Amino acid sequence: MIRDVVVHLFNDQPLVADMFAMPTASDSGLVCTNLRTIDGRRPVFIDHGDSLFFFPYQQIRFVEIPRDTGGEADGDGPPGETSVVSPDPVEDDLEIDEDFLRRIREA
Repeated sequence: MIRDVVVHLFNDQPLVADMFAMPTASDSGLVCTNLRTIDGRRPVFIDHGDSLFFFPYQQIRFVEIPRDTGGEADGDGPPGETSVVSPDPVEDDLEIDEDFLRRIREA
């Protein structure tokens, strides 16, 4: 079970849900359960909260899956995903231009 997935629908507020498995390319929509609003309340259009819900992909902008429940046992995320790491600033490249500072002081 993948919990607390945020489903962003077209022209509607995002919903939080639980999915049974990661979506695949052969799926025609998203199947989920335990549907709720971002603040945890039951949406007004739901009669039974324990139902299964099917959202066609044409109605979904994107699905936000938390990294800690991404379906991978080792927590590295989906296969082929690359992580972006920002390098530490290199202080050796910073050099003070004394002539520039002098011109600023004289202005």
